[in-house]
Amino acid sequence: MPAIQVKNLKKYFGKTRAVDDISFDVEAGEIFGFLGPNGAGKTTTIRCMLDFIRPTEGKVEILNKNAQCASVELKNEIGYLSGNARFYDKWTGAEHIDFAKALVKKPDISQDLCERFDFNVDSKIKNLSSGNRQKLGVILAFMFQPKILILDEPTNALDPILQNEVYGLIQHLAKAGSTVFMSSHNLAEVERICHRIGIIRKGKMAAIESIQTLKDKRMQLVQVAFNDKFSIPEFNFDGVQVVKNLGDRLVLNVKGDINPLIKKISQHSIKDLHIEHVPLEEIFLEFYEK
Repeated sequence: MPAIQVKNLKKYFGKTRAVDDISFDVEAGEIFGFLGPNGAGKTTTIRCMLDFIRPTEGKVEILNKNAQCASVELKNEIGYLSGNARFYDKWTGAEHIDFAKALVKKPDISQDLCERFDFNVDSKIKNLSSGNRQKLGVILAFMFQPKILILDEPTNALDPILQNEVYGLIQHLAKAGSTVFMSSHNLAEVERICHRIGIIRKGKMAAIESIQTLKDKRMQLVQVAFNDKFSIPEFNFDGVQVVKNLGDRLVLNVKGDINPLIKKISQHSIKDLHIEHVPLEEIFLEFYEK
C-alpha cells in the first residue's frame, strides 16, 4: 500500500484551476520529487495534502488514512517544511523547539540536529539570517523522525555544505522507512537524491518518471574526429542527429542508447572522441515547455 495516494485532486479558486485532476502515489521509503514552474500548482497540492485547504474534488490518503478525516492524527506522523517558513520573531530557536515538543510529545533528536547544523538555539528569530531560519525549519521538520516528510524547497538559503547535510538526513530517514515528498527548483538535488519525480504544469501532471528512466532519455553530445573518409548519411539514423560537419570531424546529438553510434564510429579510424552528457535539466525543461 502506498504511503501517499492522491486521487483525481482538483482545487479551483473561482475560475482559476490551480490543481486540475491530478493523481499519483508515493511508496513507503521512497523519495519523490515534485517539480514544476512557478504557479504550476505545487504548493496548492501540498496544502491539500496537509489539510490546510480543502480540495474542490478528489481525495488524499496518507498512511492509509483520509487526509481530511484524520487530519489531527496525521499531523503527529508528518514532518513539514514550508517553502516560506514563518516563526515568532520574539522567540528563540529553543522556544520553538520546546513548543513543538509540547505539542507532539515524542522522542526527538533536536539536540543532535542543532549540533549537526551548528544552530544557536538562544538567538531570537528576528536576529537570524535567512540561512539560520532555514536551519530551524529543517530541525523542526526532522526532529521527531516522522513517517512522512513533506518538504517545500528544503535547501533554500543553505550553503553547499549544509545542503549535503540535509541530503544525508533525507536519505537516512528514507532508508529507515520514512517517505519523503519534496518540492524543489534545484534540479541537481532532485537528480541526486530522488527515486522518482512527478512534473506538474498548469495544474496537470505532465509526467511521472523514475530518475533512471530520465537519465536513459537524456541526450549526449558526441564529437568525433576521423583519420579516414566518412559520409554524413551513414550517421543519420534513429536517435542520432548530425549537428555540425567540421571537415575532419562531426558533432552529433544522441538520444537514448549510444551503442549503435559507437559501433558505427568503430568502423573508422578515429583521431579523437569526446562524449558529453547533456544536463538532466534540459529533459525537465522539455516537459515544462510541452
